Amino acid sequence: MTDPVSLPAQLPAQLPEWPLFGFADDLRPALRAALATGRPAALATIAALDGGGPRPVGTQMVFGQGVVAGFLSGGCIEADVALHAQATLEDGRVRRLVYGEGSPWPDIRLLCGARMEVLVERVAPDDAAAARLFELMDERQPAVWLSDGSRRVCDVAPTGWVGALRLVHDPVWRLAVVGSDPTALAIASLGAQAGLDTTLIRPKGPAEPPPLAGVAYRREAAAEALGIVGLDPWTAVAVATHETETDHEALTAALPSPAPYIGLLGARRRINERIARLTAEGITERQLARLRAPIGLDLGGKSPWEIAVAVIGEVVAVRHAGAEARRRVEP
Repeated sequence: MTDPVSLPAQLPAQLPEWPLFGFADDLRPALRAALATGRPAALATIAALDGGGPRPVGTQMVFGQGVVAGFLSGGCIEADVALHAQATLEDGRVRRLVYGEGSPWPDIRLLCGARMEVLVERVAPDDAAAARLFELMDERQPAVWLSDGSRRVCDVAPTGWVGALRLVHDPVWRLAVVGSDPTALAIASLGAQAGLDTTLIRPKGPAEPPPLAGVAYRREAAAEALGIVGLDPWTAVAVATHETETDHEALTAALPSPAPYIGLLGARRRINERIARLTAEGITERQLARLRAPIGLDLGGKSPWEIAVAVIGEVVAVRHAGAEARRRVEP
């Protein structure tokens, strides 16, 4: 996950010139970090959007003592939202800001031509909804957040009310990469940078972990390590060892699991041989249909970083397809 950017104890009059704080998309860690200071945080959420825009409804920013994370536009409104967030922290008043058509601030222009409403609310350190949000995040359960700014509820399936903004938070996506060559390292590194909770698995590997920021490391056999990481509906597995037995062990463990993404790096001409062996050991056709081999989107590149881009791009596509499917069936 991308860490929130540290700031002085009070929000600055201007945000940093380089908006690294905008890398964070899942704002739960930032909100937790802000509330952990024992001070309230301001949560800014896009509540309505007309005419398009770079960020969808539900996108958030967090402002707190020493913390800012997220972004709402292409840089058009963040500084102004920060000022209103500071005011909300001071007086506790809920604010619904309007930018674009009908805005009281015509000098703040949305270059995309959209009309955007932003809900700014203060969240106390002992807020029950926030505590439940973090609890469900730690338990890797989906969470539904309801808020109108004055009243907040969070649970697996809470009852809403008129005027409440409804946000669905999936568990943080994990990525397990099995391998040790430059391609496996590139996949793991890019996965961590993309906000995935990433673990590199190298059976019988060196005791010292790889020098990759944000990447955890396991040395157990592939099946055991994948069991420790956990294969749930929010986990992607990239098998990239070039070792037939290790690849086979990893696939045998991953394919029957609920993991929605399982990819195999290797020569196309060897795929049928590998599938035949998996079938002989009881892997069903339905399970095999989930295998992405060769791994990654077909971008044409063969270098480690090019393959990593193809793999992470494919994981992102699967993640968003699953989220869209869940949205279609939700009440």
